[in-house]
Amino acid sequence: MRNFTLYLAMVACLMVSRLTAQGSSRTSEKAKQTSFENGVKLVANKIDAITKEEKAALKLELESVNKEFESGIITKAQADEKKSQLAEARAANIENRVSIAQEVLKDLVQQKVDGKIEEEYKPNSFGIFFSKSSGKNKERYQRRLDSLDNISEKRTTTQAVFAVGANNLVTNGAVANSDFKYNASTFMEWGITWNTRIFKNNNKFHFKYGVTGVYNRLIASDNRYFVNNNGQTILATYPTHLRIKDTYFKNVFVTIPLFLEFDFSKKRVNKDGNNIFKIEQGFRFGVGGFVGYNTNSKQFLSYKVNGYRINERQKGNWNVPDWNYGLSTYAGYKEYSLYLKYDLNPMFKNNAVKQNNISLGVRFDFN
Repeated sequence: MRNFTLYLAMVACLMVSRLTAQGSSRTSEKAKQTSFENGVKLVANKIDAITKEEKAALKLELESVNKEFESGIITKAQADEKKSQLAEARAANIENRVSIAQEVLKDLVQQKVDGKIEEEYKPNSFGIFFSKSSGKNKERYQRRLDSLDNISEKRTTTQAVFAVGANNLVTNGAVANSDFKYNASTFMEWGITWNTRIFKNNNKFHFKYGVTGVYNRLIASDNRYFVNNNGQTILATYPTHLRIKDTYFKNVFVTIPLFLEFDFSKKRVNKDGNNIFKIEQGFRFGVGGFVGYNTNSKQFLSYKVNGYRINERQKGNWNVPDWNYGLSTYAGYKEYSLYLKYDLNPMFKNNAVKQNNISLGVRFDFN
């Protein structure tokens, strides 16, 4: 990772110097490049320092484990396992700290490309040109790099959420032998959530909440469709062959999800012994529920008559409640997880047989 970033810094210098080679004077361009390269060198030096620091710390830790083994406090198997855990933890520290340094480098390159690094220069006593503000830029980037050792994510962070998967109805307590196609009935959810660490000095417990849009689609089997029969929404056989691809019933909701999330990301400690809190760095799972409002329910039918394709869109009283609520859970690694939702209220009011919507899929929480 460190070598890759150093190479990236060298390539960035070459690329940006070519992009800005059309300036007004050769002398000022050299000065701009000098100012930019100083920033890149700061990043490269910081990455090198991070790697050396973590390796030195690991060396001391391994020596401590060896002393415990030689003293008979632990067995060789325990010593090997402990060494492996220490090495993994230090490798994770290097990766996390270097990734932040890479963001500083990207920001520096972007500012260079956008021309935001100041272009006013003056010669020093040796006749070499430097930016008037190059010292300020250097100090600013140095401060950002020096802060890498103490960066924690804010106690409340924001995630973009996207989920997709299979959708169906639970009838008489079972999903088996459903009246709806398993592979074609789907759901989709997207929106924004906030994640708040509950305890100031404990990263395991989080409260997750937000606003999402939910799209549930059902495709009936055996050429059937929904009809309103004396106040009940039931399935009936359509007289003409329906095109499955474009025949479905959909509900769209705006929901408020609420979760208690357990995040098992490994704890990090900086060189001063302070805890560094990061989320979505390991295994996590959430349990909770949701409440939503139905914005519309529609049925789409597609069939052919005398060789002509006809598409119908039906909007009416399908006896779908205005509000829905239910339970939901997810479990996964980093930003990826399996996602399960179950509506506690029936999908249709007044039906003799209660049917509850259930969704299972994959979920992405991009921090």
